[in-house]
Amino acid sequence: MIIRDTSHLFPSHTSINKWDVSLIIVGAGAAGMMAAIRAAQLNQNVVLLERNNSLGKKILLTGKGRCNITNSAPLEDFIAKFGRQGQFLRSAFQAFSNQDLIDFFENKGLKMKTERQGRVFPETDRAASVVQVLKSALLQKNIKILFNSRLMAVKKEGDVFHLHLEDGKDVCAKKAILATGGASYKDTGSRGDGFRIAQELGHTIIPLRAALVPLKTKESWVRQVQGLTLKNIRLSFVCGGKEIVSDIGELLFTHFGVSGPLVLDLSGAIVTLAKEHKGVKLLIDLKPGLSTEQLEKRILRDISSQGNKNIKNFLKEFLPSSMIPLFIGLLGLDEDKRCAYLTQKERNCLIRTLKELPLTITGSLPLEEAMVTAGGVSLKEINPRTMESRIVPGLYFAGEIIDACAPSGGFNLQQAFSTGYLAGEQAALCVK
Repeated sequence: MIIRDTSHLFPSHTSINKWDVSLIIVGAGAAGMMAAIRAAQLNQNVVLLERNNSLGKKILLTGKGRCNITNSAPLEDFIAKFGRQGQFLRSAFQAFSNQDLIDFFENKGLKMKTERQGRVFPETDRAASVVQVLKSALLQKNIKILFNSRLMAVKKEGDVFHLHLEDGKDVCAKKAILATGGASYKDTGSRGDGFRIAQELGHTIIPLRAALVPLKTKESWVRQVQGLTLKNIRLSFVCGGKEIVSDIGELLFTHFGVSGPLVLDLSGAIVTLAKEHKGVKLLIDLKPGLSTEQLEKRILRDISSQGNKNIKNFLKEFLPSSMIPLFIGLLGLDEDKRCAYLTQKERNCLIRTLKELPLTITGSLPLEEAMVTAGGVSLKEINPRTMESRIVPGLYFAGEIIDACAPSGGFNLQQAFSTGYLAGEQAALCVK
């Protein structure tokens, strides 16, 4: 039963009797919905609280609206993607794996497809299809959903959790799951309330920071090429003697800096470096398939056979057309100069810039504009086999509220579904 007007369920100054509700789950995102579905499968009476007026708002934005739901990578790769937090998630991924998630949707009629780098999408290419399947599963299990219900505080008295809502009403249950998301994409309802509530209950919150977030640059020339996507390039971030090198992939120029898969995947580490130092140097290798020596030989060969071409036309062999004026300006060249008359110094500068186009990273977009929130409830205070709090028995965590995030590619959404499934299952099994 989906209830939009909560007044019918909770008249003024009343609450759900503690024996009527086994489990209250806060947050109707991927983690919260999966937790509710799993608990209901185990015959528990579940209430799902959602501060928005609809389900899965953040899911609708993932994968540019297509929903990169998971990745086809093996378990050990999933664990590696989460770095130091990976081992904590092993039990969750084993309890509900990427194949389990794919089967869940396909058994309900939504077929999946696997694209490059193992990214799994619904065949419809519509995130709304994913939300619709989850919504139908909730309806099938008669899970009560309270929309427009913002949680303000949680108290535990004896064995009962009392959840105080913004409208002044209280709801009670034997167990509670916080699946409130992070503090990014605030329009989706992720306002960081869960972190505050967890802290009030005695939990340590690892400082929040932006992850999977575009980066800002000092150089203004990026505006000249904003909207341009570079493919098959490699990035190197250099700072304080430390170098972080990307795989080969894509980069997108924006009016404020750089974005794209390579930038987003490394942004968490780069944001930390940028805070510790005045600036991080970004070097873009536009020709990663060629060494500097190989590139020099090719340029000399092309000059030998195409010496009458002017610089502007010559560079078409090496650059997207929109970058040619930028390169000519950066190198201080005359666009009408014939390439046969390039000096050795000019050739060396061209080669160096093709291999190490420099930018200075000064920071990132704010946390609320990041795709994922890094930081959150300390893993030391959560039992990885159950997702139950080590501080407050009967309280569970799932999804982005947990201090565990990974690069893009479907890993973070799988984390939400897996931890939600495990939390819902364990909470249901422990209800007496």
